[in-house]
Amino acid sequence: MSARDRAGPPACAHATRSHPLLRAWIDPAASLPGLDQLERRRRRAHEEDGIGRPVIVAQTRDLLDDGLHYEMRVAARSVLATRDGDAHDAFNALVWLRHPQLKWALNARQAADVARVGAKQRTRAQCALTHFDEAGAIVWLASPRLLAAWDAHDWNALFVGGQQAWGDELAVTVFGHALLEHVWNGHASPTAKCLVVEVDRAVLRPRVGEAAIVARWPPEEARLAEAIRAGRLLADPQELRPLPLAGIRGWHEPGSTARLVAQGACFRPLRAGRRYPAPWLSR
Repeated sequence: MSARDRAGPPACAHATRSHPLLRAWIDPAASLPGLDQLERRRRRAHEEDGIGRPVIVAQTRDLLDDGLHYEMRVAARSVLATRDGDAHDAFNALVWLRHPQLKWALNARQAADVARVGAKQRTRAQCALTHFDEAGAIVWLASPRLLAAWDAHDWNALFVGGQQAWGDELAVTVFGHALLEHVWNGHASPTAKCLVVEVDRAVLRPRVGEAAIVARWPPEEARLAEAIRAGRLLADPQELRPLPLAGIRGWHEPGSTARLVAQGACFRPLRAGRRYPAPWLSR
């Protein structure tokens, strides 16, 4: 996220702990969970769904002395080095708990590329995987009618004229832990890097919660994770569509959408020559 994104007008620059995105993840009145709490949640999550997650351990000098790249440590030892009291790392662990299939798919691809090109180089695929890991979101698309507006960066059509479509025809799962950290630190105008997944409306609507948020959707996420792991998605950062989340109905004060879209620095015009891929079909 750039300095420009963080410097939007006051109406969309400051978030509170009652922000709908935070409410979808944690108790806004509570502190972020510490390492012991996260590890207890990891064990409980494993008991509930049978999906393994890396053990959450303190990032100490002794741990780092194993000489492993971060992604290689997760892949080889199933260990998630986590700084206690660090919001970025706490949200990363929480995403692992909620979306393990997607996280494992990203890790498998990252580790494979590190093994292939070394730790000091980055492939285009690694950049795409990192963008999605840090700032990613999944947009579940049940109707294509607003996709052309989004692809043209016609934010007024997408968020003002199309505001009622959010939660009905489109919904979002925020995946990137840096986005969560950004809002936790008080900024309400993060821009997500999105994969778009086409789904049936009748299947989507029962899963949509406050502010058009789908907390998790394990069967669909499993299919998406398989496509990522196989390299059919996230081969290049250009696959990801930017989405200023502040424009979504329910993410800001009622009646302020048009002003946000008109004034917010995160609502950027389309760059010349930029093109986006077709949505991914989950079936």
